[in-house]
Amino acid sequence: MAKLESVCVYCGSSFGTDAAYEAAATRLGQLIAGEDLRLVYGGGAVGLMGTVAGAAKEAGGKVTGIIPHFLEEREKMLEGIDELIVTQDMHERKQLMFQKADAFIALPGGIGTLEEAVEMMTWAQLGQHRKPVVLADVNGFWSPLLELLDHMRSQGFIRPETEVPYLVAKRIEEVIPLLCKTLDCEGTPCSEDVLETVRRF
Repeated sequence: MAKLESVCVYCGSSFGTDAAYEAAATRLGQLIAGEDLRLVYGGGAVGLMGTVAGAAKEAGGKVTGIIPHFLEEREKMLEGIDELIVTQDMHERKQLMFQKADAFIALPGGIGTLEEAVEMMTWAQLGQHRKPVVLADVNGFWSPLLELLDHMRSQGFIRPETEVPYLVAKRIEEVIPLLCKTLDCEGTPCSEDVLETVRRF
């Protein structure tokens, strides 16, 4: 039985155009803290990054921020978090985020968020880890990516023997139960929709 102790959240350094994104980031931070999990994130104080970390911290959670030195000024660093690591570059940042997390959650974000989430999916596809990756599909944000993945399957570039393992949560409240069910650890029971997603993992 795997143990879920920390989760890495990938998300935008801006808020996006839909207020639901910020609300989802706030709620996710609260839920992570409520489950006594450590949040690992990109270290910034801006956008959804600052929102999820601030919400987790306000709810009494533990937060680790990891930021490359060249982004210290651009994204600002959130004050008052438990651990802040400044890296030499993006590669070191992503490696540390991977090492410090038991699972990964992708909230809405830009090309950086997409790249981080897809990299974890690729590593899992190649058998380099078994840590679950959840796409938090807030208001269908990740639908175009899911459609692209289906297109890749239909064109023979993702085959059954090399399936890409990922999970999809339509509601923020389902994210942590989905992770727990996938890891077979103790946690809040999942709905039937979530269980079906787990069976596809």
